[in-house]
Amino acid sequence: MNDPVDVLIIGAGASGAAVAWSLADTRMHILCLDQGGWMNPAQYPSTGRDWEARFYGDYSTSPNVRARPEDYPINDDNSPIKVVNFNGVGGSTVMYTAHWPRLHPSDFKVKTLDGVADDWPIDYDALSPFFAENDRMMGTSGLSGDPLSPLTEPPMPPQPLGRSGAIFGKAMNKLGWHWWPSDTTVATTDYEGRARCINLGHCTPACAQGAKASTDITYWPHALRAGVKLRTHCRVREITTNEHGMASGVIYYDKDGVEQFQAAEVVIIACNGVGTSRLLLNSASGRFPNGLANSSGLVGKNLMFHPYGQVYGYVEEPTDSNRAPPTCLWSKEFYDTDLARGFVRGYAIQFGRGVGPVFEAVMSEGKGILPWGADHHRVFRKLNGHRLAISAICEDLPEEHNRVTLDPVLKDSHGIPAPRVDYTIGANSAKMLEHGLARGREILEAAGATDLCINSPIPYGGWHLLGTARMGTDPARSVVNEWGRSHDVKNLFIVDGSVFVTSGGVNPTSTIQAIALYIADQMKQRLANLFD
Repeated sequence: MNDPVDVLIIGAGASGAAVAWSLADTRMHILCLDQGGWMNPAQYPSTGRDWEARFYGDYSTSPNVRARPEDYPINDDNSPIKVVNFNGVGGSTVMYTAHWPRLHPSDFKVKTLDGVADDWPIDYDALSPFFAENDRMMGTSGLSGDPLSPLTEPPMPPQPLGRSGAIFGKAMNKLGWHWWPSDTTVATTDYEGRARCINLGHCTPACAQGAKASTDITYWPHALRAGVKLRTHCRVREITTNEHGMASGVIYYDKDGVEQFQAAEVVIIACNGVGTSRLLLNSASGRFPNGLANSSGLVGKNLMFHPYGQVYGYVEEPTDSNRAPPTCLWSKEFYDTDLARGFVRGYAIQFGRGVGPVFEAVMSEGKGILPWGADHHRVFRKLNGHRLAISAICEDLPEEHNRVTLDPVLKDSHGIPAPRVDYTIGANSAKMLEHGLARGREILEAAGATDLCINSPIPYGGWHLLGTARMGTDPARSVVNEWGRSHDVKNLFIVDGSVFVTSGGVNPTSTIQAIALYIADQMKQRLANLFD
């Protein structure tokens, strides 16, 4: 029998770690359950010479390809963009590229500014102190003062521009377009026990050296020292409720596959935009026949992915290839609405330094630019270490038909229904992708690149799992209130990307964690009347 706890957190990734750390100073009894285990950096791919090959196997970004015991299958057959995530302590921060933008102030007021989607019930200013706190905890590097981005003050200097960054910068200058060194969570100096980056290889799949911030090495050591408990290899099947309609705890399978019950006064879900809706839908009961916290019918709906359009090519001079963090610059030239482009909202541009030799060989053969036979080695030498890539990360508007449901057939290794994703790229995003690819082509041509190729949308680009349990003040139009509490279940909170109302056109991890810290702060301010 497990002793009841005050707060039970489900998921030990970006948001679960942040909320655990923040709530620890209340001295409540806090327990986190994660279906994965602690990561061992000595076993990460970049410790061996076969690290790129493992990207196609046990360290694929796709749980369907990777299929570790900690993973769960996802039916994304009906989506052009496949879900990628990671299950374990640290969650997808173990695998992310560490690119670190924030949502812009305008992203919270899309309905007011552009007449589409909805405004958030909170604004950028409400999150501002938590963005700064999170930057300190994760340890960001960057250059303060970007005129087209929210002001940040990273504690470490930016990544070097390197060979690729210099080529990109000159091309952007030629076109007269904005660019700036990007904020990242890769340490450029020794920081809080993390050694600076020494360019062992690609940050994805995982950083063996610890220079890249993942929450298993940033938030969790602090949270554990403060008394939070973390139980690994625990797969939660459902959240239970009592006769008053309050969450009473969870049923989970422990590391031996034994069904367990964990009682709790407060339940916090931090399982990402796919895992959270899966869990809520699987927690249906007589009182909650359509899934827990789903009186609005919106749990699982409005899934937003950020379609990525990528164009890449090859220059004569050598690029950084895989000898540095993959992103060094960003551009917000096309971020805000300009109706002359034929769509609302916009996208950020990410600049890719290059790829390693295995990835280059596999991709180039697939695109038909690397022949077999006598010419193979000559062409490969021309391609390898000479690639430059431009990616447009496009804002996804919330559309209810883009959704997560429970698959009627597919189940995980514990017999829990797997999530099914049904997603199509909206007309607005499709126009945005087209525009971004055209601009990417112009940038590469300005850089002197040839043999241009397109990946659009990037198929395994579903990193950003947003919007399936949206935040709002109207219980009929949202799942949680403006500080993350379920409208239907007063002791149930959601802190991950599910609560996003709109997606913006930037990587969301920084904003996800700022929201988690904000919700924790709101909870602490309301401890005396948390369930009123």
